[in-house]
Amino acid sequence: MTTLGPHGKLRIPGSGPIKGRGAASWVEGRFERRSAQACDDGWDSLREDDPTFQPAPLRTHVTEETARSIISRNQSPDVGFSQSVNPYRGCEHGCVYCFARPSHAYLDLSPGLDFETRLFAKVNAPERLRAELGKPGYVCSPIALGINTDGYQPIERERNITRACLEICAQAGQPVHIVTKSALVLRDLDLLAPMAARGLVEVHLSVTTLDNRLSARMEPRAAAPHARLRAIRGLAEAGVPAGVLVAPVIPMISDHELEAILEATRDAGAMSAGYVLLRLPHELKQVWREWLELHYPQRAAHVMSLVQQMRGGRDYDSGYGTRMRGEGPFADLIRARFNRARRALGFAGLPPLRTDLFVPPREASPQGELF
Repeated sequence: MTTLGPHGKLRIPGSGPIKGRGAASWVEGRFERRSAQACDDGWDSLREDDPTFQPAPLRTHVTEETARSIISRNQSPDVGFSQSVNPYRGCEHGCVYCFARPSHAYLDLSPGLDFETRLFAKVNAPERLRAELGKPGYVCSPIALGINTDGYQPIERERNITRACLEICAQAGQPVHIVTKSALVLRDLDLLAPMAARGLVEVHLSVTTLDNRLSARMEPRAAAPHARLRAIRGLAEAGVPAGVLVAPVIPMISDHELEAILEATRDAGAMSAGYVLLRLPHELKQVWREWLELHYPQRAAHVMSLVQQMRGGRDYDSGYGTRMRGEGPFADLIRARFNRARRALGFAGLPPLRTDLFVPPREASPQGELF
């Protein structure tokens, strides 16, 4: 039987990975009320047995949308920021482990393939950001730019929404915290370097593995590991405080690289280091399990056993304080290894971002600036 994906696309279970994509199927969202499957009518309509049949390549579709608000706020005690701006929905990087995948279910789209092929660009994000920073009640605190999706994913090359938001923050003296897997961040050094000189920006490169082949399977359209190291070096040389986030640490897949990643990024100029354990909220459990069976079938059960050992016997525990680090002997071992390597390598840490330079942006006036 062949699963019928949204928008009339077909997906044959067990037919293998899709080149250039992280997910392997259209996993149903938790809010969907119906699902569809295609059945062969006896006339070879599905063409499953035709060895010459090649499904059409999956192309990225971008929808422009107008956001009503752009600054999202949270009160999570284990997150290092209270507000964020996401210029896009969905992410073409296609990282199979991405904790943000389940957010696509709110759009009645699949957290699987739809998350990385059906993207939304918030074309009015810069205008909304300017307006919200200028509100009388706004209290300045660092903004995390691009968290639920990567602000420097491939479509940013043409859309430039992240750059436009960064320009507004630079003009207003608004501090910015950036996490990315893309070397495209170097494009904006002309903005980042002056902001860094004023204590207004820090950039963390997320590095999951140093293995190019594993990276290509697990995060197919993100920058290659060596490109991320080059980005850290370029940021450091330009005076932009840079750090590394080893995220996620995956037992029996990438955890053995923990010390090597920290050493390589420290040599490249990273000043701080952090890590996050693999998280599998909502539909991500199914996306991840499918990927494991396709790429590491003999290891899949062992990987999930260790994940569950660190999550209280479940695939995921969303409790504050444990969701990022896990618990139990294996989680304790990862924590001890990370702390020891961080101390040995001498990560100095990043300087605090300044909030005292903030000046609310003024609304554009047809009369221009008179004073």
